[in-house]
Amino acid sequence: MSITLRYALRSDVGLVRSNNQDSGFAGPNLLVVADGMGGHAGGDVASSIAVATLAPLNDDSFGSDDAVEELERALVSAREALVARTAEEPDLAGMGTTVTAILRTGTKLAMAHMGDSRAYLLRDGELTQVTTDHTFVQHLVDTGKITPEEAEVHPQRSVVMRVLCDFGLDLRPDVSVREGRPGDRWLLCSDGLSGYVSKQTMQQTLMDVDDPDLCTERLVQLALRAGGPDNITCIVADVLDPDELPEGVEPTSSVQVAGAAAIERNVPSAAADGPAARAAALVASAEETADDDEDETAEDEEAPEEEANLSALPARRKKRRAGRVLGLLVVLVLLGGGAWGGYRWTQTQYYVGIADGVVAIFRGIPQTAGPIQLSTEIERTNIEITSLDEFMVERLEQTIPEGSLTEARSRALSLAAVAADGSLAPAPTQTPSTTPTLPPETTPPVPETTTGAP
Repeated sequence: MSITLRYALRSDVGLVRSNNQDSGFAGPNLLVVADGMGGHAGGDVASSIAVATLAPLNDDSFGSDDAVEELERALVSAREALVARTAEEPDLAGMGTTVTAILRTGTKLAMAHMGDSRAYLLRDGELTQVTTDHTFVQHLVDTGKITPEEAEVHPQRSVVMRVLCDFGLDLRPDVSVREGRPGDRWLLCSDGLSGYVSKQTMQQTLMDVDDPDLCTERLVQLALRAGGPDNITCIVADVLDPDELPEGVEPTSSVQVAGAAAIERNVPSAAADGPAARAAALVASAEETADDDEDETAEDEEAPEEEANLSALPARRKKRRAGRVLGLLVVLVLLGGGAWGGYRWTQTQYYVGIADGVVAIFRGIPQTAGPIQLSTEIERTNIEITSLDEFMVERLEQTIPEGSLTEARSRALSLAAVAADGSLAPAPTQTPSTTPTLPPETTPPVPETTTGAP
């Protein structure tokens, strides 16, 4: 028996961010989702480099063991490319990217994974998260400190511990090989989807919408309805037996590239009209003013030191661009006893939460270090939480972290649109394909083999 794939890729900039730092690639033999990080100047470059380095694997044929080695070798090359690019352009220092990739070889699917992008498998009506997030909160789950349900809404859930980066760290991916079973449906996605759409909703959508293209569109729309604060990228891929294709179903043969790796990178959000467009317009009109306000605030706070420390400003900007990876180091320092430098870093962070029944913006992180409170309310909106749905209220109760005052204000504006209009984007109106569901396979699955860093 042989297998083939029927797939679709979709990437959307979302309703808050100005550029798309996600990259996606989908071909007959290779599926990749990469979520870049490192600020406006670096995340899109990092994810594009990762996809460009992995893309040639789509044209080659490997044995299952060779496929794993080729994936690992390609990721080493991608890391070296990131380091070289940073040497040429020091302003990009601190960039990195998650990578979740599947390489088809014969009837096997080899996988490599780093970061908090995810791979899910829908088999016999049950959706399973195949990858394990390389995040601080997942570490807390693994060590029994918090539950998986608490991890989904933890304020530090975006702090990653293992990514493809230019830091000179030789971090190995998780790699594995699985048997491809006809009837399986795979979902690869960035946390712009998995962080804002529940697993139950994703499962129902994957079961209800047969056509992969319509299914990816529906998933993106669901993330936009949740506020679309992050870039959203997803791939839906069906495993087919080429000798037993249902009527009207054909495997996909075209190569699809989306997001930062595409020729047209920062296309407008799929929410092109209605409440979503109004929310995006509010964000765009406020960003310039918010940037000016943030710069003035930073200048006021650093005025006594500015003349003596002008040379330190580029270093601080690079440190902020390091994003979630450096955030982990600070969290660990604080947990280990605290440090003044760590506290100073926390005061460059922001989050959106609740104060006296309304949405408010806070500086810092929603934690304490002994007697020290690491956050302060700085702005309060007129958005009452009673005007928001239950899911969004729960997320606000757990707090929504943002990397800057601009992003925190943009999030508040998107919540204002939710309160005013009830949703951020209309659901797709296309009629799903009538592709019949493939019968479940009765033979037991081939045991999975896994190697890689724990």
